[in-house]
Amino acid sequence: MAATEQGAIDLYYWPTPNGWKITIMLEECGLPYTIHPINIGKGDQFKPEFLAISPNNKMPAIVDPDGPGGEPISVFESGAILQYLGRKTGKFYPSDERRRVEVEQWLFWQMGGFGPMLGQTHHFRIYAPEQVPYAVQRYTNETNRLYGVLDKRLADREFVAGDYSIADMAIMPWAKLWERQGQNIEDFPNVKRWLEALLARPAVKRGLDVNAADRAATNLRDPAVQAVLFGQRARS
Repeated sequence: MAATEQGAIDLYYWPTPNGWKITIMLEECGLPYTIHPINIGKGDQFKPEFLAISPNNKMPAIVDPDGPGGEPISVFESGAILQYLGRKTGKFYPSDERRRVEVEQWLFWQMGGFGPMLGQTHHFRIYAPEQVPYAVQRYTNETNRLYGVLDKRLADREFVAGDYSIADMAIMPWAKLWERQGQNIEDFPNVKRWLEALLARPAVKRGLDVNAADRAATNLRDPAVQAVLFGQRARS
């Protein structure tokens, strides 16, 4: 991560799977960026200055001072940020339409399915104040199905959409948490091979290390933290 410097992208971030997607992409592209921690356990995501950038009160979000036409631009939603950075740099997001569609299919698969379903699995297996057996089984089973889809996809290719791309960067931060999702990575040998290869990349390691201590210091079992994270409702 670069220190504050001219032209650095402002990244509003907390070390979660969705946050890691962006630090990994920035590190892979060699773009300078400045971290603005958004402590989601303390409610930073509801501050007016953050909502002006991310109206869905979710991180990550970025502000690029050197946006289109040389004017600043803000972007929220991790998938949209990955696409923007891919277009900006010409890296990890092909310009050829067929290859781009291939990447986008798997990026949206993660955004619409893999991430949300695994997130629910985390919630009901680990954080729910009381066990709901039906919910645990429902989301653990769906997570298993999705890993099977990914494993089949990786059976005859190194990466999910041809060359290494933003699709891999989107999927991997969720997949690396397979153990807490009630999965056995040995059941998915192609995912295991792919995951090990990505985790060995220096830029991935750097991206995952950004503000890692903040993650360790956040107790998601603390009722006060859960009230912020899981009791979210519209603010007037």
